[in-house]
Amino acid sequence: MKNNLDYMESALPKISEEDIYEAMKTISGYLDITPDDFALLYRAAFRHAIERIRTAVQAKDIMTRTVISVGPNTPLAQVASLMGKKHISGIPVTNENDEVLGMISEKDFLRNMGSQTSNFMEVVAACLGKGGWDAISVRKSLAKDIMTTPAITVKGNTPILEISRLFHEKGINRAPVISEENKLIGIVSRADLVKGYTI
Repeated sequence: MKNNLDYMESALPKISEEDIYEAMKTISGYLDITPDDFALLYRAAFRHAIERIRTAVQAKDIMTRTVISVGPNTPLAQVASLMGKKHISGIPVTNENDEVLGMISEKDFLRNMGSQTSNFMEVVAACLGKGGWDAISVRKSLAKDIMTTPAITVKGNTPILEISRLFHEKGINRAPVISEENKLIGIVSRADLVKGYTI
């Protein structure tokens, strides 16, 4: 995040010595500080404030704590039904110890149903063009057969700015939140991030 800090600092208006003198006049009492010292202090304080803000809100503050997950041997028909009923577009796959093995998203279903794309409307157009939906390949499959692994996870103390960067770089919309023991404790979505920036 150092580059972000440098960018934000460079975006600050430049402070002239006259600005500093005028500002110092507004402070009652005696200040034993030179304009150069003040400018140095101002820049250091700004960087400190940005770093504090950057780490203030963490995954544990915004995550959804009640997580719907499936096991690796859950039939895909059941996974799809669950995702549909709960109105979720992605679901973690966990083992008996609540450790995250992978993730299943709508894109994983589309890619494994004979589609060359993960764009839903392109899949619909292709299905209409050939007169049907090629679901045979996944009808008898299990969660472990199409899950994306290893899952991209975050810890409870991961700052939301870092999560935003991760989502952007990896092209994902959600990430399981795990404990220090690698147990599933929550999930963070893009919607959670938006709420997090308003805290």
